[in-house]
Amino acid sequence: MPYITQDARARIDAGGAPAHAGELNYAVTRLVDAYLARAAESEGRVRYAHLNEAIGVLECAKLELYRRVAAPYEDRKRTESGDVYSVT
Repeated sequence: MPYITQDARARIDAGGAPAHAGELNYAVTRLVDAYLARAAESEGRVRYAHLNEAIGVLECAKLELYRRVAAPYEDRKRTESGDVYSVT
């Protein structure tokens, strides 16, 4: 959850890097909130399209992180430790 201390919020809001998962969640939440706030200002309210766009961006960022970082990591670990699947 993005509920971190006020000191940590101030540090991240000032451009500091997140130090753990909760702070990373907060930083991402703030970016999405700012996007939705700007969209609401320009159109008078948040619309489904804005929510759909934000969720789509988060999903694509997640998939790209998995594709570029997590999958190669898992491939290295499988090579180091041996496969657990008997079917491929």
